[in-house]
Amino acid sequence: MGIGVITVINVAFQVYTWLIIIRIILSWIRVNPYQPVVRFIYESTEPVLGFFRRIIPPVGMFDFSPIVAFFALELLRRLLVNLLMSVGIF
Repeated sequence: MGIGVITVINVAFQVYTWLIIIRIILSWIRVNPYQPVVRFIYESTEPVLGFFRRIIPPVGMFDFSPIVAFFALELLRRLLVNLLMSVGIF
């Protein structure tokens, strides 16, 4: 059962990372912001990216919030997995 929990955590973080990557790509092209898939991607990634954007505002045309978010998400994922493994859920 423990392997399942860790697998779910890893997959969830991987999916969220891919959503951020897709959002980056969408920012380079003209898309309809009202299209349901695009709205879902923007609404699901904005809480994390917006948080980091408030800490590190964009510099000119460059928004570094996705890069910081990638590092923070990876750190959080590793902390969660290590915490679960240390308490015996593996």
